[in-house]
Amino acid sequence: MSISLREIQSTLDDILQPGKFQDYCPNGLQVEGGEDVSLLVTGVTACQALIDEAISIGADAILVHHGFFWRDEAPVITGMKRRRIAALLANDVSLLAYHLPLDAHPEFGNNASLARLLGIQVESTLAPDDPAAVGNVGYFPAPVKMADLLQKIEQTLGRTPLHIGNEERQLRRVAWCTGAAQGYIEQAIAAGAELFISGEVSEQTVHIAREEGIEFIAAGHHATERYGVQALGDMLARTLGVEHRFIDIDNPV
Repeated sequence: MSISLREIQSTLDDILQPGKFQDYCPNGLQVEGGEDVSLLVTGVTACQALIDEAISIGADAILVHHGFFWRDEAPVITGMKRRRIAALLANDVSLLAYHLPLDAHPEFGNNASLARLLGIQVESTLAPDDPAAVGNVGYFPAPVKMADLLQKIEQTLGRTPLHIGNEERQLRRVAWCTGAAQGYIEQAIAAGAELFISGEVSEQTVHIAREEGIEFIAAGHHATERYGVQALGDMLARTLGVEHRFIDIDNPV
């Protein structure tokens, strides 16, 4: 069964509401291919490996979290970017990308998906007064020992997390934001979180965690952001009838 590209884009725009966000890149259709889509591939990043594999299985469109045309990058299509876009155009494959709107969505978002995987009850965003806020605050239904949580994260995400803190500590209240969101640790502290989970870590994050007494976990940028785009692809398969396949291109970061 094929669906028009425009119907897919319209459905995604209606759900994710990209106009609410001041983002670092354009959200929505970034490269236009054919008019109809029978096979939709999802992935985290529109790298060459993902594009090549999607083309090899006959994809008509690719939906990702990390697309092209980022703020402050050179506005020329040369080298790596030329090769990626040339492959899409030569094979009539469209590229759709949603960045912050996909992080933030309360059902299909990366943060909502990670919460479901780890058994966290969502309470609010890290900035409840901001309709475009990313990151959440919530709690575990029962106290969790850090050592047990670290083991669960490793088993669930398939990646050994970096932990700053005390593995023997028991906690319930947690804040989290997937990807390169380590800078939100101070908002997590202000929200009363005992633990902050992100994808990446910076040098200063370690000192903040130690000196403020908050547990910190860096569980991987790629590892924490594999799930929102899969949830979106599954939703499109259910509601529109398009075939969906997720392709995971390994990334240790």
